[in-house]
Amino acid sequence: MTSAQPNFRVVSSPFNPDNEDLYQRWRDQKLINYPTNLGDLLVEIKDPRTLSNREHAALLQRCRKANMALYASNTGTDPDPEIPLSLGRRFGLHGLNKNWLADDSGLTSLTVRNEGIRQNYIPYTNRAINWHTDGYYNSAEKQIHALNLHVVQQAAAGGENALMDHEMAYILLRDKNPEYIRALMEPRAMTIPARIDEGGTVARPEEPGPVFSIMPSGDLHMRYTIRVNNVMWADDPITVEALSYLQQILNGESSYIYRGRLEAGMGLVSNNVLHDRAAFTDDATHKRHYYRARYFDRLAGTNII
Repeated sequence: MTSAQPNFRVVSSPFNPDNEDLYQRWRDQKLINYPTNLGDLLVEIKDPRTLSNREHAALLQRCRKANMALYASNTGTDPDPEIPLSLGRRFGLHGLNKNWLADDSGLTSLTVRNEGIRQNYIPYTNRAINWHTDGYYNSAEKQIHALNLHVVQQAAAGGENALMDHEMAYILLRDKNPEYIRALMEPRAMTIPARIDEGGTVARPEEPGPVFSIMPSGDLHMRYTIRVNNVMWADDPITVEALSYLQQILNGESSYIYRGRLEAGMGLVSNNVLHDRAAFTDDATHKRHYYRARYFDRLAGTNII
């Protein structure tokens, strides 16, 4: 068993539940001109491999405000892995999480797989994926702080995404009851059980940790999945109440949830925001293919301090 994920309580961070004055000042600034629809997050660019200074600045401005930005490029169905990799490097992302199912490039090709080990994992099927942040099962030392997606080909039907800035989820929870935040910052708020291989060996140890934690930079990190199987939650009343309210937010019609479908050549740049995926259907000419890049880094230029 690994030790619980560190729960950084940075004094100068507005996410410290003991720092009410700083939180209120940050909150007021956060809500000024906050994006109201998916279009507010979208930037038209030519080619992510050769991002111009103006294109980068436009994407960065949106990421600073909402921890995410969308782009529409002219690359169409070009499958070149350098498209998302170049974009990541432009945002200072170098610590690529090359997980065991990733491509040789370190990217993960999210497509339907009907054979091999990948067919046993939901991202490689056409099934819906509920709300989560990526890498919630990773160890404390390997948390995912940035998540980028690039669409090579979209499905024939379905496959929409919902997105929510984790800082907005924090605001809604804290404004409802500050004790929700304290509960979700506990070092064993959420535990992912160990994954045991067929031979009985431990492929991944048990991973306890908080839902919300404060990075040494003062920024907020969220580790979360709405799934009910293979997750162990703290069962004290305030944690149960906090999780129930968070699910109510995510399953409701909050104006801070963006919904839409990315098409070929489009993508997401983000500090690992909350997201989901609708079920989809492929046909002979439209087989859904996303590149997913997970990073141990946070997007450069988006730190709160």
